[in-house]
Formats: sequence, C-alpha cells, structure tokens
Amino acid sequence: MMDYVEVRSSTVAAVGYDDSVGALGVQFLNGSEYHYFAVPKSLFDRLQSASSVGSYLNKFVKDAGYQFKRVR
Repeated sequence: MMDYVEVRSSTVAAVGYDDSVGALGVQFLNGSEYHYFAVPKSLFDRLQSASSVGSYLNKFVKDAGYQFKRVR
C-alpha cells in the first residue's frame, strides 16, 4: 500500500513510497500516476524536500533510468 504526501510543484501533485517493494509513486497534476521500481527510500526522502520536486524527479529518477509503469 502506498501512502501519498502532497508536494508543492508545478507538475507533481503528490509522491508516495512502498517500503515492501521499494516503489516510488508519483501523481502528476494532469491526473497521471507512475510507479518507479527499485528506488532507494533515501531518494524518496530527498524528493519530498527538494526545492524543485519536478527537477529532482527528472534528474534523479527519470534520467537515472529506473524502470516504471504508468498506473493511471
């Protein structure tokens, strides 16, 4: 089960983390939702407090090549 936390961002609405499988969940303001797999919990912690959530997500998750699945 993934619990989401709202974040201040121009593109991201909320982020969540599932410890049991190491999955990062990202809900975007446009209504889409993605799960990224094998993401360290420390990355999720830093993402929540990043000065720019979208930029952090792009640089350390998307550009890093984590496998993902669109769930909504």
